[in-house]
Amino acid sequence: MQDPTPERGGSARPAEERWGAAAGPASGGTSWLQRVFEEVRGSSQLSVAPAEPPPVTVVAVERYLAEAPPPPAAAPQYWYDVTLADGACQERCYLAPRLNGLVQRAHLRAGARLRLTRCSYLYDEKRLNYGFLCLEELERVGGAGPPADPPRHRPPPLRGEKKHYLPLWNNEDPYGEMWVADKPQAQVDVDVSKLTSLGQLEMTWRSRVHFHPLLVRVLHKSRLRYYGKPEKKLDMPYQAYFEVADGSGMMSMVLWNSLCPEWYNSMKVGTVLLLEQYAIKTSYPFKTQPTPGDSQMKRFATIEISLNVRDPPTKIRIIPEETVKPEWGLPEVKYRFITRSELDDLPNNHSCDVIGLVTFVGRAERARKREHGEDFWLYRWAHAIDGTSDQPFILELFATSQPEVFEHIHPMTYLVCTQMRVVRDLTENSSSTTYLTTSNESQIFITGWHKGQPYTKDTKVKNFIQWTKTQSEADQMKKTVIGGYYPFPRPPNNFLKYCKNNKVESVLKAIGETGKEIEDLHYREHKRIAVQGIISAIRYVSCSSAAEEASGAELVQKDTSQSLESSAMSKEDCVPKDKNTSLPNKEVKSFLAPHYTPGEQHQHQALPSKKSSVKRKIPCRLNTDAEQGSASVIPVSPYPYFTRSARRKFGLDEFQHEDFVQDKNGQAVSESLQHCTDQEGMSDIPETEETGRTCDSWQSDLWAQVKDKLMKYLHHSTIFPESIPRKFDYVHKDLLMQQYNLHAAVHQPKDTRTDKNISEFKSASGLGYYEVTVLGINHDVAIDVAFLPLFCPEDPHLFQLEDIQNDTLLSCMSCISACQQKATSNERLRDMFPLSNEIVKAAMDLDGKHVVCILDICHLGDDKVEVFLSKIYKTVEPGVLDPVNSCILST
Repeated sequence: MQDPTPERGGSARPAEERWGAAAGPASGGTSWLQRVFEEVRGSSQLSVAPAEPPPVTVVAVERYLAEAPPPPAAAPQYWYDVTLADGACQERCYLAPRLNGLVQRAHLRAGARLRLTRCSYLYDEKRLNYGFLCLEELERVGGAGPPADPPRHRPPPLRGEKKHYLPLWNNEDPYGEMWVADKPQAQVDVDVSKLTSLGQLEMTWRSRVHFHPLLVRVLHKSRLRYYGKPEKKLDMPYQAYFEVADGSGMMSMVLWNSLCPEWYNSMKVGTVLLLEQYAIKTSYPFKTQPTPGDSQMKRFATIEISLNVRDPPTKIRIIPEETVKPEWGLPEVKYRFITRSELDDLPNNHSCDVIGLVTFVGRAERARKREHGEDFWLYRWAHAIDGTSDQPFILELFATSQPEVFEHIHPMTYLVCTQMRVVRDLTENSSSTTYLTTSNESQIFITGWHKGQPYTKDTKVKNFIQWTKTQSEADQMKKTVIGGYYPFPRPPNNFLKYCKNNKVESVLKAIGETGKEIEDLHYREHKRIAVQGIISAIRYVSCSSAAEEASGAELVQKDTSQSLESSAMSKEDCVPKDKNTSLPNKEVKSFLAPHYTPGEQHQHQALPSKKSSVKRKIPCRLNTDAEQGSASVIPVSPYPYFTRSARRKFGLDEFQHEDFVQDKNGQAVSESLQHCTDQEGMSDIPETEETGRTCDSWQSDLWAQVKDKLMKYLHHSTIFPESIPRKFDYVHKDLLMQQYNLHAAVHQPKDTRTDKNISEFKSASGLGYYEVTVLGINHDVAIDVAFLPLFCPEDPHLFQLEDIQNDTLLSCMSCISACQQKATSNERLRDMFPLSNEIVKAAMDLDGKHVVCILDICHLGDDKVEVFLSKIYKTVEPGVLDPVNSCILST
């Protein structure tokens, strides 16, 4: 790699990178980053801890492939460069690998403010006069800094010999300036007499070294494949497959390495190519095959066209569509569009194309490609309707190397998805389990991208457009939802099937290991785990209480368990922290220190004592052990046990979420609520050992006996604002899309700022949630998790309710909540529903019994991790107990 001209002082980076692009209004003096740069480079230890460092802004966080260390050393697969701005200049720095977790868990991200408390200078011993700043310790700072413009030019990564950055959160998307948006088209004189055909190539390729030009049309296009490895030295390890065709048939074409950044974006479905100096190779036998729109088209599957920059250097030209002549005999692109009414009759794995009006789009999430690996698939869920059925298309959309489309899917857009595959479980209820998932050759398009696409000529696409003209935009807008927790597909009804579908080393996890599972999650990584336990307690938490419990984005959720043997009452749970928290040599969780809002401080002060006259079971868990002298206070809602009149009497309604209003008529919602409360507003039901029940909580006798003697108690029942599906607001669509996409690698200041918080958008579902306590089967460990009933009255098909025959407890909690929401849709009381008799009966049926709980866990960034209960399997049912053992034995 050729070095740039050295600067004064020995740094090889261009002056415009170090001192150039202003990060906002100049401070009038020298740049603090510049002074630190000079100080650390002149230090005898090449390391300094700046005194009283000022806040700096993170402008960019960029990822690239690491280089393999000499064996047997272990090293991360990727490195990160961080661009900082101090108001006068920007400085690109290398992040010490031990701090990589700060990026991987979205503590350190573009737009964040921090202080640089220790840094060092690293020289590259294989290059002359080249070095860079290394970030060793950082300190978080709250608030917003001066505006920082994104870098105008991106040089190669700082460390090693890699020439380009990767996208921050996956490997399939194009990222950076090297990816050409569109190659210019020019008039080309095609001499048909010199052309060969794909059919002729298949017959003669073994006897030829050089091949005549090919004139083909692109029919299918795969997502990019990045195959870089730290131990391999390749500049651009990319590959993309295309299916191209002429009048004789269809053949695969492979675009290799540095040709991908130059040509991938320009080679669209429908593009006509003139290829010269290409190579022919035998086909890779294990690659995926798209389903052609024309079932009669002949496929040449034994060979493929190889396009590379050398051996030989391929010559590629794009023929403008308006100059394509009919006599060339190039096939038109054909599709296999289906309507929603046709989907239920299609078999599993059937290939099809769909078009629909988006009514729901979920947040972007990630799934690990290999356990313990650093590579992830990026995906999101969406619903689309086409007017042929009351059911929507349920779409699982993996990133298709079209980030400009994937990141802008929102409700009310027209969505086209090609080469989708039907996923159907014939043993389950097909109407609730059928969905479509992207394939390797899928392409997605939204409003603004449809012009000129070949599918616009398709009859079913035209029919859909005609249907949209008959629809009321206002009526459809009422049904639109964006983001939040989306529990689909549901775990199967049979645990044996869950085991078979699971590809991890061990199906069952110990409850005590759940903390480690959560700690290892990366940003927006979604994972589903199974634990054995005993359902021991349930508490209903109203929406207003939930808003109080998790109102601030800075509310910390501890990833590690509290040990009742070794720790006193955790100060983190009760005491506000200073906003600045140091990052020591390890990646530390205190990078984002908790600092409570006034409402949260009030919540901690207002927790009622255990001897309060209000009888209850679980309003505040204060677990004490007299012998050990330890306690663990878990913040819960301070007011779930007061009635409406009591809340008014004590002025508690000022904390109630603005979305939820009181019953204007003072009308009680149910008989059970009337029986639970007296006229003074306090509960008059005494706490009894026989039932362990109050208006909104239940606990088992076993829990009452063991809860104070636990060795470990994990608390992961917090519901965060990001977990709640929101009604879509078109006026703020950019803000909502930004919220539910992943954090951008480069900070993009907005021209128009809004102070609107995600919590201010109307919830699309639910009156509250349930906190469920699962006790370990050895009675020494427990975990609190959340169950979030999801029901949207405007669109009953958005969230599927649990099948009551297979999961009675969760079904009751879902159905009761749905009925309550229907009953309160006209501004009636939307708060403080008690546990229904049905829920308590279902819980008591499980009292003391071993069950398998399926948990959905997702890292939301910072210290926020949601843990939701998704399914309960009884271990005494057929197909549960034995399959568990067989699954474990077979792995």
